[in-house]
Amino acid sequence: MSTIETERLVLRPFRESDAADVLEYLSGPLPHCFANLKLDTLDEARAEVVKRGANPEYCFAIELKESGKVIGEIEAEPSTYAPPRLRSKETTPLPPPDTFSPSLILNAMYHGKGFAYEATYALFNYLFTRKGVRRIFAYVDDYNARSQHLCEKLGMRREGLFTEYVSFVRDAGGNPVYENTLQYAILKEEWMNRLKSKT
Repeated sequence: MSTIETERLVLRPFRESDAADVLEYLSGPLPHCFANLKLDTLDEARAEVVKRGANPEYCFAIELKESGKVIGEIEAEPSTYAPPRLRSKETTPLPPPDTFSPSLILNAMYHGKGFAYEATYALFNYLFTRKGVRRIFAYVDDYNARSQHLCEKLGMRREGLFTEYVSFVRDAGGNPVYENTLQYAILKEEWMNRLKSKT
């Protein structure tokens, strides 16, 4: 099991005792991309905590050091893409994933305090320096200026815009509402160079 500490936070595997805090931040309004994670009951939260705890190397509760309260979660998802040449050779095992995409959910009461940057910076550093990850990329809604700013503050490059890329919600008539999505990315080499420049 992995634990990551920052000045104000502990990123750690989920525990059963986190259920009430998880329900607190997943019971309210969520961004469209996390709408399917919405919870209504403490029993649902207990079940979700067990699921999250099954991935202790890449899924973390974000805990405040001073109080022990869980104020959100951060996870790194491996990219499952394989080039056609590799996919066609069923007998050839694919190499372990070296590309990951993070997702972050933070209790709305703790927005605007720098916790998102602190947690994401710590996750990136963990992935690049302890897990041997080569590349991290992120998808961001084109209207989500706060997340775009976070990506840029972390040194990520904007790589492209996918027009009407995905739909998470439907309009009043039941039609899918497609969203434009930006992609940001950073390589391990770029991250390590940033670290060197700060020393």
